[in-house]
Amino acid sequence: MKKVLLSFFALAISLNVFAQLSKADITNGDNEITWLGVDFTQLKFIGSATQWKDAGEISNSQLRDKYFPAWNNLFINEQKKYNVADAVGRAEVKYALDVTEKANNGIKGDLFSEDPNDYSRLTDQKIAQLVGKYDYQGNKGIGMLLFAESFSKGKEEGAIWVTFVDMNTRKLLLTKKLNEPAGGFGFKNFWAKTLFGALKDTGKNLKKWSKG
Repeated sequence: MKKVLLSFFALAISLNVFAQLSKADITNGDNEITWLGVDFTQLKFIGSATQWKDAGEISNSQLRDKYFPAWNNLFINEQKKYNVADAVGRAEVKYALDVTEKANNGIKGDLFSEDPNDYSRLTDQKIAQLVGKYDYQGNKGIGMLLFAESFSKGKEEGAIWVTFVDMNTRKLLLTKKLNEPAGGFGFKNFWAKTLFGALKDTGKNLKKWSKG
């Protein structure tokens, strides 16, 4: 009986610790991180996309069905370049891109805007609401994702929110807005650079962010 009680209390303590993740745990290598992908549900594409000959006239459905999956697949097909594990100081991370894929597949409405004020619309509180409503599909522990807020042709940059969430409780652990320069040949590569930049800046600053 004594052994049973000790085992019970040990389990209770471990579950309690597991349920109380904080932003300091993001840089603690003992905590596994799951890469969830890029969420485009909040994206506003500001300006015209027609000047790219490889893209032509782009519709909302093409963005959703062609380009959003293509940008997310970069993190799978080009892992040495889009190195999530390196950015978070881990030897490896889990991948669960089906989490953001489900959200992105449900996008409806107009993703394009001519209003420059649409470049900045999100806040920390809005990000907390978004991750609080997410379907993590049974994944537990720390999840990492990027929220693409806007791609501005005029600025030639994108606003990207690097975000970490406790998937057990849907609690936001950390989010940082980054304004990343775009660049490269073709529509896909031009905006992919913003995602690459957000990942690189995360690697440079994550320890500082987790202490702030």
